[in-house]
Amino acid sequence: MNSYRPAEIGMPLAEVDTPALILDLDAFERNLDRFDASLAGRTVKVRPHAKSHKCPEIALAQIARGAVGVCCQKVSEAEAMVEGGIGDVLIANEIVGAPKLGRLVVLAKRARVAVCADDAGNVAALDAAARAAGVRLDVLVEVNVGANRCGVEPGDPAATLAKQIASCRSLRFAGLQAYQGAAQHLRKVEERRAAIESAVARVRQTVAALGKAGIACERVTGAGTGTYVFEAVSGVFNEIQPGSYIFMDADYARNEWIESGIPRFEHSLFVWTTVMSHPAPHRAIVDAGLKASSVDSGMPRVAEFEGAEYVKASDEHGVLRLNATARLAVGDKLKLIPGHCDPTVNLYDHYVCVRRGRVEALWPITARGAVW
Repeated sequence: MNSYRPAEIGMPLAEVDTPALILDLDAFERNLDRFDASLAGRTVKVRPHAKSHKCPEIALAQIARGAVGVCCQKVSEAEAMVEGGIGDVLIANEIVGAPKLGRLVVLAKRARVAVCADDAGNVAALDAAARAAGVRLDVLVEVNVGANRCGVEPGDPAATLAKQIASCRSLRFAGLQAYQGAAQHLRKVEERRAAIESAVARVRQTVAALGKAGIACERVTGAGTGTYVFEAVSGVFNEIQPGSYIFMDADYARNEWIESGIPRFEHSLFVWTTVMSHPAPHRAIVDAGLKASSVDSGMPRVAEFEGAEYVKASDEHGVLRLNATARLAVGDKLKLIPGHCDPTVNLYDHYVCVRRGRVEALWPITARGAVW
């Protein structure tokens, strides 16, 4: 992380240089409130996914509201969280290779760290690394519940792997990882509900196979922002992992939410950008391009300004198409709603935290670039 600070405490938003990653604290806090309210009366535990925010300050705010810890995807993300004061981290992913395993078991001496596995050889490597480090490592079996990404097949194959973990002297079988990521952005509520019903059936099949093998399953964890209420009421999942609900990007906003039980969260995360050129009446150029906002899930959306559409991104330029009534001048500043919040966050060193038009805090994104 370099020493550049994009803003100073107390500065008006209008004076913040661009591009910058803006977090509207009021909207962020209302999202936390809505999330809590949506789970009122439920006993499911919450373990938010830190890959969305990569920031210990945000993780600590979630834990202060009752979260049991966080999820990460990489050892480096987990290291950043533990260094930032988080004591319970699940790496909801497979960790392969001696360098990463060495760092994983060292981290397990500093905090409660769990990891996922879907391969017998990887389980043996985890056991050897943990034994060499003198630690006992929690390992969850990742089950393929329909996303067809990582994960052993449900039922007997998952139970066989769990039995291997339980037999390892330096490992402890800690449950099932069952994330249906492909369901999160299915637009219609009933499509998402049906995908999770299928996932739940696969988990039930696996829990039954574990029971038949005499293996207790203490945890079933998974879920994301698009479906978490469905998992929470399933009677199977006892831990959920939503991440993007705190920010809400343009892609998630395209989902239907009515009658899902999931609140419509607010956009709280924005890319702050400046009009750097206005070469034609119907075209303006901003200084936020591919290096300022991820476009893998679509272009950013212009917020709080009528008549401008972000239509094209190159490395350092974003092209806005303007209608006849749009009035912009070179030097004007705009908020963009990222198409996909997670990779956009990974482009910045700080959140510029704003409340009612003034900078209240700068939160470092300490896990930025933590992909190893």
